[in-house]
Amino acid sequence: MSAHGDADLGHTVAGWTGTAIGVLGSVVLGAGVITTSAAVLALGLAVVVLAAVTTWVLHLTGWGKGSGPRPPAEQPWRIRDTGARRGHPGCLGCRMAGRGRAAAPAPYTAPSRGGAPTGRVARAGAAR
Repeated sequence: MSAHGDADLGHTVAGWTGTAIGVLGSVVLGAGVITTSAAVLALGLAVVVLAAVTTWVLHLTGWGKGSGPRPPAEQPWRIRDTGARRGHPGCLGCRMAGRGRAAAPAPYTAPSRGGAPTGRVARAGAAR
């Protein structure tokens, strides 16, 4: 069992790509501060904005995942999220794109310590 349980905590293609571009933007911003150049500061800020937009687009295309626990088969960072088109429950990025307003599937429930995996839980009032 990992230190974080069944949660991925952003270990996705979208997360890693956004982080790499964001670090590059931060380096350019730092260079702009050191050189006191408004043009370099503007370039660094543009790269940071590019990181946010790139991460959001990758998330919406299935390369990012909603937060929280998920089945072990869906945890590797290179696994594409097939439910991204419906939107992730409680995800600001999905809501901004107009997704996630319809009823979403029930979240994955981690296995109990002594028993078998519980799978997906039934939502209250949902047809079984």
